[in-house]
This record gives sequence, structure tokens and C-alpha cells, in this order.
Amino acid sequence: MPTIAGVLCLLIWLYLLLLHGRFWRIGTLPAPTLQAATAQAQVAVIIPARNEADVVERCVTSLLNQTGGHSIHIFLVDDASSDGTAEVAGQAAQAASQSDRLEVSQAPPLPPGWSGKLWAVQQGIQKTKANEVHPDFFLLTDGDIVHAPDSVSRLEAIARTGPYDLVSCMVKLHCETFAERALIPAFVFFFLKLYPPAWISDSRRKMAGAAGGSILVRPEALERAGGIEAIRAEVIDDCALARRVKESGGRVWLGLSADTYSIR
Repeated sequence: MPTIAGVLCLLIWLYLLLLHGRFWRIGTLPAPTLQAATAQAQVAVIIPARNEADVVERCVTSLLNQTGGHSIHIFLVDDASSDGTAEVAGQAAQAASQSDRLEVSQAPPLPPGWSGKLWAVQQGIQKTKANEVHPDFFLLTDGDIVHAPDSVSRLEAIARTGPYDLVSCMVKLHCETFAERALIPAFVFFFLKLYPPAWISDSRRKMAGAAGGSILVRPEALERAGGIEAIRAEVIDDCALARRVKESGGRVWLGLSADTYSIR
């Protein structure tokens, strides 16, 4: 019996090593050859924010300082914050002398059947329409993410090179305390095991996944997938969105980033 159990364990590990999308190659995930991002491409950034005053300044500043020649407009939806999140975001844009590229709005009361975050995302997308902004891409991100200067350019280049309809990167997570060092590497390992990036980008497979901290999606693909409303009650909303996009005929890509990171 011990011999059978040992052989079974060996077979499982051989399968994971050789046949499960090579998910364990965390440092060398396959990526398309990058092409220059299209000049003047419009990117509408949607940030749902609730009580993010201690982190949102760095998030907004990093987005306003993106390189690449594209046009970025930020729509931050304040979801009933009590710590001055909206004011801090506005001050960050003012300090960068780019107040015209940030619009802050308040989320209406939450209707039944919606999660608070997704309701705020929906309001941000509606604001782009109200302002007659017609972006080439939406960037869905969180208020605690500091984006590398070329983050948007790289995501856009991957999307255009693929071509892909939804491109996301798992940002570098805050990992300094003992508990974080014990748990976060394991979380990343098992996430990639559940959602092998090579399978996600393979149009022949049903596997779909995304990392919610940084998702670039084409508006037409989002609409074809049923919009944010189609996932309005999902808990793991990023992977649910990727699944909807892929099921509706879109192509999806997931990678990792070492220089875009969470500061929560």
C-alpha cells in the first residue's frame, strides 16, 4: 500500500510538472513580442474606491505619470468613503497639474443584487459615456495599486500584439510581515495552478482567469460579454469577467508584473 501511494504521488507531481500548463514557471511566463503601443490611444481608467485615503494618492499619481503617448483619463468612483478618499485623489491630480484628467464621482445607493465594488465600476463606465469619452481600452484597477511608468503601454502592446480582448497582470503583492511571507507565495502558486496562464491564452481551451488589480479590456469585448452587469454579484469578479469574455469569443491573457505593485 505505501508503494502504491508513493507511485500515485509521483504521477501527480509529474503531471503538474509536465502537463499542467507549466504553471510553475512563474519567472518565465510566456509573453507575446511587444510592439509599440499605438500613439494617442485612449484609455479610460476605472477606480472603485472606498476608504483609500492612505494609498490612493500614489495610485493616481502613478497613472497620471504613464509613458507611451496615449491619452489617459481617470474615473474614480468614491463608494461612500468616510476618510476623504475623493479629496486626496483630487489633490494628487492637482499636484501633478493634471486635474483635467481625473473625474471623481460619488456612487449612488447600492441596488439589490450588486456587490459594492462592481456597482462602483459600473458607475465609472457610465461616466465615460456621459462624458462622451470613447476609449480604445478600459483599465480596471484598484486604489491601492502603484503602476509602473510603462504599465499601461505594456498591457496595451500585449493586447494589440495578441491580439487579445482582455489582458491582466497579477501585481506584486505586499509581502513584508511574517504572515505575508508565509501566505502570499503560496497564494500565488495555487492561483497559477488553478489558472495556468498558458491555458488562459490558448483559444482552444475553456480556461479563463484574470487578476483584478490591473485589467485592460476592450469596450466592445466587455459589451459583448454582457458588461459589468453580467457579473454584478460575483465574488471573484476578475476571473468571472475573464470567463465571460472568453465564452463570448474573446481572447484572454494573464501575466505577472514585478514593478506594478500593491501598497495595501
